[in-house]
Amino acid sequence: MIDIIGSLRKVVSADRKGARSAAPLREDRSRQHNLFEAAATYVSASVEDDQARIDEASGWVSPEALSFGVSELACRAVIALARERDESPQAVARTLLGLPAD
Repeated sequence: MIDIIGSLRKVVSADRKGARSAAPLREDRSRQHNLFEAAATYVSASVEDDQARIDEASGWVSPEALSFGVSELACRAVIALARERDESPQAVARTLLGLPAD
């Protein structure tokens, strides 16, 4: 687990240096965002079809870090729904994607 965290820190640190510049909101210019904030904003903006926020969140971290954050968010959401529905994570994931039950 420690190796994963160390690797993730390296990715996030390197990503901030080479992150694409999106025009962040005025209050966001002075603070850095982590990959989980970027993922949460990106996914919620995608659901709301808010292209400006999608672009903004995409500029906070590298595409690789954003992809990791979105994947982690998906995993956590499936686990939470599975617990709430008392179903397996696989059943929930297949239902969300419109796939037939396994």
